[in-house]
Parts: sequence; C-alpha cells; structure tokens
Amino acid sequence: MAINASIATVGLVKFDGTGNFGLWQRRVKDLLVQQGLVKALYGKTKKPEKMTDDEWEELDMKAVSTIRLLLADEVMYDVMEENSTAGIWLNLEKRYMSKSLTNKLHLKQKLYGLKMTEGADLRQHINTFKQIISDMLRIDIKFEDEDKAMMLLTSLPASYEHLVTTLLYGKETLELEEVSGALLDHYQRKHKDSAESSGEGLVVKGYQDRGRKKDKDDKSARGRSKSKSKTVKCFKCQKKGHMKRECPEWNKGKEESSTSVNVVADSESDGDMLSVSSSTDGLNNSWLLDSACSFHVTPHRNWFDTYRSINCGSVRMGNDAACTIIGMGTIKIKMSDGVVRTLEEVRHIPDMRKNLISLGTLDSKGYSYKSENGIMKVSKGAMVVMTGQKISSNVYKLLGNTILGGVAAVAESEDDDTLLWHMRLGHMSERGMRELHKRNLLTGIKSCKLDFCKYCIMGKQCRVRFKTATHKTKGILDYVHSDIWGPVRTPSKGGAQYFMSFIDDYSRKAWVYFLKNKSEAFAKFKIWKAEVENQTGRKIKCLRTDNGTEYRDGDFLKFCEEHGIKRHFTVRKTPQQNGVAERLNRTITETARCLRLNAELPKIFWAEAVDMACYIINRSPRVALDGKVAEEVWTGQEVDYSFMRIFGCPAYVHISGEDRSKLDPKSKKCIFLGFKKGVKGYKLWDPVAQKVVISRDVVELDELESQSNEEPHSNDQEQDSTRSDRPKRNKRPPVRYGFEDLVSYALLTSSEDPSTFQEAIESSEKDKWMEAMVEENESLSKNKTWELTELPKGKKPIGCKWVFKKKEAVSEKEGERFKARLVAKGYSQRHGIDYDEVFSPVVRHTSIRVVLALVADQDLELEQLDVKTAFLHGNLEEEIFMKQPEGFKQPGIENLVCRLKKSLYGLKQSPRQWYKRFDSYMIQIGYTRCEYDCCVYVRILEDGSYIFLLLYVDDMLIAAKSMCEVNRLKSLLHKEFEMKDLGAAKKILGMEIRRDREARKLWLSQKNYIRKVLEKFSMLDAKPVSTPLANHFRLSGSQCPKNEEEIENMSKVPYASAVGCLMYAMVCTRPDLAHAVSTVSRYMANPGREHWNAVKWIFRYLKGTAEHGILFSRQPGTNSVVGYVDADYAGEVDDRRSTTGYVFTLSGGPICWKSTLQSIVAMSTTEAEYMAVAEAAKEALWLKGLVKELGLNQGGVQMHCDSQSAIYLAKNQVYHARTKHIDVRFHKIRELIVTGDIVLEKVHTSENAADMLTKPVTTAKFKHCLDLVNVSSL
Repeated sequence: MAINASIATVGLVKFDGTGNFGLWQRRVKDLLVQQGLVKALYGKTKKPEKMTDDEWEELDMKAVSTIRLLLADEVMYDVMEENSTAGIWLNLEKRYMSKSLTNKLHLKQKLYGLKMTEGADLRQHINTFKQIISDMLRIDIKFEDEDKAMMLLTSLPASYEHLVTTLLYGKETLELEEVSGALLDHYQRKHKDSAESSGEGLVVKGYQDRGRKKDKDDKSARGRSKSKSKTVKCFKCQKKGHMKRECPEWNKGKEESSTSVNVVADSESDGDMLSVSSSTDGLNNSWLLDSACSFHVTPHRNWFDTYRSINCGSVRMGNDAACTIIGMGTIKIKMSDGVVRTLEEVRHIPDMRKNLISLGTLDSKGYSYKSENGIMKVSKGAMVVMTGQKISSNVYKLLGNTILGGVAAVAESEDDDTLLWHMRLGHMSERGMRELHKRNLLTGIKSCKLDFCKYCIMGKQCRVRFKTATHKTKGILDYVHSDIWGPVRTPSKGGAQYFMSFIDDYSRKAWVYFLKNKSEAFAKFKIWKAEVENQTGRKIKCLRTDNGTEYRDGDFLKFCEEHGIKRHFTVRKTPQQNGVAERLNRTITETARCLRLNAELPKIFWAEAVDMACYIINRSPRVALDGKVAEEVWTGQEVDYSFMRIFGCPAYVHISGEDRSKLDPKSKKCIFLGFKKGVKGYKLWDPVAQKVVISRDVVELDELESQSNEEPHSNDQEQDSTRSDRPKRNKRPPVRYGFEDLVSYALLTSSEDPSTFQEAIESSEKDKWMEAMVEENESLSKNKTWELTELPKGKKPIGCKWVFKKKEAVSEKEGERFKARLVAKGYSQRHGIDYDEVFSPVVRHTSIRVVLALVADQDLELEQLDVKTAFLHGNLEEEIFMKQPEGFKQPGIENLVCRLKKSLYGLKQSPRQWYKRFDSYMIQIGYTRCEYDCCVYVRILEDGSYIFLLLYVDDMLIAAKSMCEVNRLKSLLHKEFEMKDLGAAKKILGMEIRRDREARKLWLSQKNYIRKVLEKFSMLDAKPVSTPLANHFRLSGSQCPKNEEEIENMSKVPYASAVGCLMYAMVCTRPDLAHAVSTVSRYMANPGREHWNAVKWIFRYLKGTAEHGILFSRQPGTNSVVGYVDADYAGEVDDRRSTTGYVFTLSGGPICWKSTLQSIVAMSTTEAEYMAVAEAAKEALWLKGLVKELGLNQGGVQMHCDSQSAIYLAKNQVYHARTKHIDVRFHKIRELIVTGDIVLEKVHTSENAADMLTKPVTTAKFKHCLDLVNVSSL
C-alpha cells in the first residue's frame, strides 16, 4: 500500500512501449531513490557488505514490484521471466534503448530532420530537441556543446533569423544553455508584450499624463492600493471612485478641445502606438520616420502598389477618437540614391493626416537606424536602405518620393543580371557595381539592388572596422604597402602556405605572390620590384611593412638601403599601423572565401581563389580612389569586363586532334579557375587528369540559377543577357564537381548491348540477335534441358531472362559474334529447397603459368576449346520449375512451365553440377585428376609423354607433345559435350598468349586489359613513371579521412574499383605490381587522398609499361622451380609489422609470387627473414608436388635468401634465447631442409629478385629485379 501511495503521489504514468523511455526511466530511478531501493538496480554484485542476503532479497523484491507496477500489460509480458531488478532494468534498456546502428540512425534522422514550424510553441520545440539529445547520450552518441547549439539554431523557422544573427554576432563559441535561455527569454517577452497589447485603453496618452501607466485591468494607478481606490475623489466631477483622468466628463472635454494627433492602437489592432506632432501639417505628402508607431500608416489610397481590403480593427487618437483601418498593401518609394524600394504591410487609414514609417517594424525585420548631425540612416548590415533629414519640427522626413500606382521607372525586371555580375565580380558591393553600371560597363543590369547573398555574409561578416590613414602620394610606387598572410593548414596545389601582398598607395593596385616558407619573401620582393620598375620606369621610394623577421632580414635591409628604398615599420603589436596591407589581405581572403564557397571547391584551391580575388579587386572601384578602378589608375586605360566569368563555373575545353582518336569526344569538362598571367587564355582545372589546363578554346557554362534547393532566387536571375547574339534560354544551376566527381562519372560506362528482349527485337541488329536466340533455344532443346509440365500445387516457378553480348573476334578472319544466353533468375532460389551445395573449383592461375612454362620449355602443342552452354551438361538433383522463355512460349500451352532436367545458367548449383559431370567423364576416359589442383587433368601416353587439360568453368587449355593426341581428346570431348574448337591458344582469362616456337619462347601479357583500365579511369594521357610506388609514399592509417568533408570527398573516388582492376593485373601477369597493390589494398575500407594519389601513381607506371609481360623460354638451368624470398623489417608504419615477399620461376619466367604483411610483429631482422622463408617454403612444397604430377621430377626446390642469419637459424636446430618465442609452425622449414625438399641458399641482396616485392626500390634496382625474372616488354 505504501508503494502504491508513493506512486500515486508522484503521478507516474505506466510505460506502454510508445512513450519516452529515457524520461520514464529517469523518473522511476528518482522514485526508487525516494523509497531507498535504488541499490537494487546495480545487481547483487554491488550489495553492501553489511546487508544480509535476506535483507537484499526483500529490497530487490520491493524494487521489482515498484517497476512492474509502472509497466503496462504489453510491456509487462516482455519481462515476466525476469525476477531481479537489475534483470528487468537491463531487459528494458536492451529493448527500448538499444545501441544498435538502426537505433542510432533513427535518432540521428530524428535530430537532423527536426524543424520548428512557424507559430509553434518554442518551449515545446526546445524540450523535444533536448529529449532527442538526451536519448542519444544514453546510447553513447555525443556532440560538442557548440554543435548542439548550432543544430538548435538551424532548426528554427525564418522568423527567428534576426534573433539568430544577434546571438552569433561577435562570439567565438556558443553554449546550448546560453542559446536556449536567450530563446526562451525572447519567447516569453514576445508573448508578454502581445498579452499586454491586447488590453484596452491607452498605452501612452496626451501631455498631461506623460510618465504614467495604467495596470492591466485599468482600475488603478501604479502603486495605489485597492483600499485607497475606494476613497479617491475626482477633481472634475467631485464624485468618488475614480480620478480626474478617468472621468468621462474630462475625456469628453479633451475630445472637443485637443489639438494633439497622438495615435494609439485599439484593442482590436496589432500595434501599440503611433505618435506625431500636429505642427507638421505641411508634410502631408512626405513620409516621417517615427520610432513610436508600431506599423507603417498612410491615408492615401492611390499610393499603394498592391492593395487588399481588410477589417483588422481601428486605432484610437489621443482624444479617444477611433480611426478605422480599411486596407493594407505595399508602396514603392524611390530613395535619394535612385533605388526603388518597397514598403510592405502599410495600413490604409483615411482619417490619418500623416504618412508614418515605423522604425520599430523595421527593427524587428533586422534593420538598424542611427541619427547623427540631423541625418538618420536606416541600414541592413553595411547597406543603407533609406535616409531621413531632421526638419524644423524636430521630426525626421524621409528623403525620397512615392511612386504612385506602382509605376517604377527603375524597377527590377525578370531579365536583371545584377546577381550574375555580383558573382562574376567576386561578390562586389552594391556601391562598386553601381559605379561600373553608371559607365555602361556591365551589360544586362537594370538595377544594382541586391536583396541577400549568403556567400557575402559567410565570407565577409565582421565585427568592427579599422580606420586607415591616407597617404597623399603624388605618383605610383612612391609609397608601397606589403604584408604576408598565413600559414594555412591546407597547402595549395603547389604546396604554398602563405601569400605575400604588395599595394601601391597611389593607384591601390595589388599583387600577390605565393610562398612555401616566409624565408622566400625577399626573393619575391626582388622579382616584384624588377617587374614593376621595368614596366613603369619609376623607382620604389618607400616600403611599409610590419616587424616580421622576414622583412627585417639583413639581406632585405641591405638591398633596400643600396637601392635607396626608405623603410617604414610598425610599432610592435600594432598591426593597425600597416592598415592598408592588413585590410587588403582581409578583402582578398574574404573575396577568395566567397569565390571558393560559391564554386563548392575544396580548400586545396585557396591559392587559385586568392589569385582570382586579387585580379577582381584590381578591377573594382575603390573608396580610397573616389570610385575609380585601380587597374585604370595604374595603366591609364579603361578595363574590359566582357571576358569575366564566374569562378568555378564548368567549362568545356577543346581537345586537339593529336590528343584524341576519331571516335573520342572533342572536348572535356573542366572548372574555370581564372586567368594565366602573361597568357591570353583561361586557366582551368581538369578533375579527371588532376592538372591545370591553359586554353583559349573554351565554351563556358557561365550560367546562374538557384544556389541551393533551400534558397530559390527571384526571377531577375533567370536569364543571362551578357551574350546578346544568342537566344534567351532557361538556366540550369552550375554543376559543381568535387576533386574526383568526373572520374566517378567516367566509370558509369554504358554498354551498347540490349538489356531486355524487347530492346533486342527493336534494335537495328534485331536479325542477328534473333538468330543468336534461336541458336540458343535449339541448343537447349537438343540438350533436353527441360520438359513442359503443369505447375504442381505448392511450387513456385522461378523466372528467366535473355542476356545479350557482342564478343570480339578471336581471329581476323572472324567477325564480331552475337551471343544470346538464357539465364535463370537464381536469386529467387531458397537454400535447402532449390539447392544445397554450390561450390565449384576452377584452375589456379599458378597452374596455368606452370603449364605454359612447360609448353615453352618442351615445345608442346597448345590448343584452346570452349564448351557451348557448359552449364547445360550438368544433371540437376533438385526439382526446379521455370517460366517459359520470353519470345519462345509454345502457342496454346502458355500456362505450362518448364521442369528443369539439366543445369541452366543462373542457377546457384549450375557450376557445381557442371564440374561434377565433367570430372566424372575425364576420369572415365582415363585421365587423372591432379591432387594439387583438381582442375588440372593429366594422362601419361604410351611413349612416356604427357597430355594436360586445364579447366576454368567452360574454358579449356590442352597441351601435349603430339597433335594427334590433342585431336583424339578433342573428338572424345565433342562426342560427350557440344564444344567449340578455338584452335591454337591466343587468349585465356584476359591473358594474351604469343609464341615463337623456333626460339622456344612464350610471352604472357595483358596489354589490352591494361589499356582498357587506363581508359576507364581516364589515365591514358598520364605522364609515365619508372616504378609502381615511389619512396615518398609513406602510406598509413593516419592519412585516412578524419571529418565528414573528407569522407564525402573520398566517397566520390572509385578507390575499390581501381584497386580491384590493378589486383587482377597483378594476379595474372604483373609480379612487379605485387608490393604496390598489396600496400594500397590495406586501406580499402577508408581510403584517404594520399592513398588515392598512390593508386594514380601505379596507373602512371602502367601507362609506361602496358606492354610488359612474362617471358618463358628454354634456357640452360631453368627447367626446375627456383625461388627468391626476402623480408622488409618493420616496414609497416601503423603497427610495425614486416613484409614478406617471394617469387618462384620456371623456364626463366615467374609462375608464382606474393607480397604480404606478416601476421605477427617480428622482433629482429633475422626473425622477419626466418618467417618469410617459412612462408615461402609452403608454396615451394605445393609447387614441387604440382610439377611432379606434370612430369617434372626435381630434387629439392632451390630457395635463395639474402639473410645469412636466417639461413643459419633454419639449418641448425639449436635452442636460442632470442628465438624461443617464434611459433612452432615456422620451424617446419627445418624439417623440409633436413628431408631435402627445400634447398636454402645464400644470394647477394643485389641479386635477390624478391627485393622489389617488399619495399619501394630505386629505378635501377627495380629494373634489375625485373630482368632477373624475365618481366619485360614484348
């Protein structure tokens, strides 16, 4: 009863699984604290030592009953089996507060999607936000306090924009409690004001009651008690109960005699007060700026540009006379600066005598006003929107004229390109653009009015301005300012971390030079000095800088002294004295930031943005020059703006004829980065080739539309009229590319082959495709792949589809082949019902190379066969039903299905069934399956020679001394299977085979595959390098992306696809890639920029070695397996593991190779080498067994190692304190050496071919290693 009473007192609601579990859990825990039962939550292991078991059981039972009483029935069933408090608590947390990825994703989606609607309760919104944050904290998702504050601000509606700007202004950091407190204070004040303004009566009255207020009920004056109000006496009517100011007779007299025009809002209106003096009767056609009125008011109906009749109450004059509001709309006013601005939400009150502009309304919309020396300026940010002048009546009159009826002579139109030129000119100010517009230099602009540019706010918002002193110089180069900006955390493309600026005080022309180190400042100054003095014929007279050591360098000072250059330095820690250079650097960086953000380019392009910013600033009007342009003052010539383009806009660059084939595109898409100094052309960035391109043959996409989905622009930005000779057209937003977007696009290669049956029969080659389908269908019928039957009850048929492919000609005589394949939709099969085992072996690449080495050494015949519909030869063991193929349904019996009797392409068990069928037939005709590779079949002929057959799914290689034996085997296979004889082997698994039988040489290469890979990744034009991985690449896990921006950029890079392509080339014919591919493949899960650069370096190496391949030849002493093994001690940067590398050769060429990290950390070079030898010995043992089955009997496999200590350790079975920790499995090498299976020999490091498989080596050493294993160009 006590527990129930306690629960009832607290008022807890039972948890039903749908409410806020975190909040319920907190309250239950507090309840258990009150009841003294909270210890039970932590389990019996936390039981106090002084508490007995019986006392603990009683405590636990009470806590269990408390929690169960607070659970609804649907939740109670989930914890019925739990008998302890800790068990119930953990069960509930597991169910409703899981730390799974799904729960984390749900909470993050809920947080990021949280948006407050206009008019919603702010307190409820903040509570919801904090609840989500609390739930995420419970599952170990943490945010910085500043991030939480930022997320709360971004979830607010547009009406809070001004408040958000105020909160952010002048602050370096934010705290959630500070932000939420400020928001709640604002919300409470807003609602309090609205509640007070809804009461009746006057807020401010006439002159006789100034300084007094009424309370909310209008019953008594402030500070007067209730008892006193009963005895108060009116001095007007001599009656008790009210004062004189409340007397009806007094108010009636005021209405008749008052000359005041003080206006206040009635209870039905939405304002507080409007006030203006009656002595301003001569201003009926002018606007007055009033700080007391709560909305804009006018009595003139013909002034409205847009108008709607409303009935929103009335306003009451100072004499208590009511004036009705009959309409509301917008009015256009032409300001003193010629710009037409629109005044919104203006009330139409015919009984009013004056036109009032509410400064309070403007303030609530983000405007600010300031009066000085009789002039009042209303501004938004740095832009002045209206100006008022004080007149004799001590009121401010607006300087401007009302446009009657909305006829605006300078109104904005749909074709206004103001914002387009604003972006082209590096986000220039309105004043600067207005100056250029007056000179008719900017085509397509009809007004220089800018509403809002978020990039200007993001790039230029500042706290305060520094006043700069002016120097009255008489000519250029008389006085020069200089400063260095930096360092920047992200180096530029050229490695620069600083830029050095020079500003001529007379012309205000600026120059920037980029530095890797501050020590380069003196060298850059000499370059700049020589250039400007040579161009102008004048000498630098004075140089103004700060006190940086780079400017006070002895050589710098001596050079200036020798050339008569006077030096001015700032006082220590007083950068304001070098204000011209400091302010210009800020202007440059702000403009550059706007340019880069607008172009959505990564930070590495900051130098290009700075260069373009300086270029634009030199062509912009300057305040210090009274609106003149610096470039014009410097050169004396007018500036041409016709070639200006938006920084970062896409542009198509023409590709010359010698750099492309006839079918290649004639242009490529690049990104505009500015103009190259001294070159009459555009500077562009090629994202695919990752290099800068200079070209004049450019088609620009200089278009402007919405900057983002959230902020659509007005119609005045829809058309670009800078080119009057081309028709108007709708604009699309400029496509912004990350540093690898175009590479990703290049990978989306489309195929010309039909993807469906309908496409095939509608294509221009439908006859050939139909012929291929008929041939496939006849083959299926001939093989008796299925039989038509009715679908049994309870069975579900699987679907099928046609797959079409054009195949290249095997020889020049044959043309392109059209192939159609009927494929079952095996993805709908279910394990245990439609299939069981699916594994099917294929021949190893090592086995293929061993056989090819024997072919070259023994001059064997080498033929290739292909099994037509190989999978159709496997007998099915399961009962599978399939729909009839599209286009070949039997007429009249379309409802029947195919009961599959044999395997079909697409079925999960087809490969295994085909292998079982082929394997049984080969054994039946007298061939032996190799124990070391079950896809290699061998038979010893009568003359003692061997015949080999290698199987890779449906591709076969046959090698034998006698062609008669080869033909005999072919005829046997033709009888059992439908085969296609491809003649002498030319290509197998993408590896091209080329033979010179007279010289007994065989080449194996993948040049066509490599060329396609280079083309796929747009690296055909890359500059070749001599090694696959250079020494300067020190790849590690620390180079992986660390923030969301880097992860997003790298997600656009086809890293895994590129490494996969390289890996296939390495596995087949390119042992020279083994170490490089092994290194870059370690970072597949989270690659970084440096890892991608290493992959591109490998592509550059392939560009110069595409013709490289393996050479097998008959040479003395090469008809046995020989191995080379090496190790690189602690070469891995992250965990200091060593690298094992080995390569085995036969007939002079490599047949097996490997480069891999060792599984454990070696403690010495000897240990690393010893483990590498043990690893290579396993491969050597397998190779020895394989070649023995292929008829090559050799003694022990020779293995060459360049570590004398490792050889000694392997050959001498002695106990040593330094080797006792080495795993027993590595000591297997000792047994193999004793039995003679392995012969371990010392080789000099310079002659060890495996050296290139463990670490980057020099170009000379790398080429020598390739020569040792016969890897070279054909």
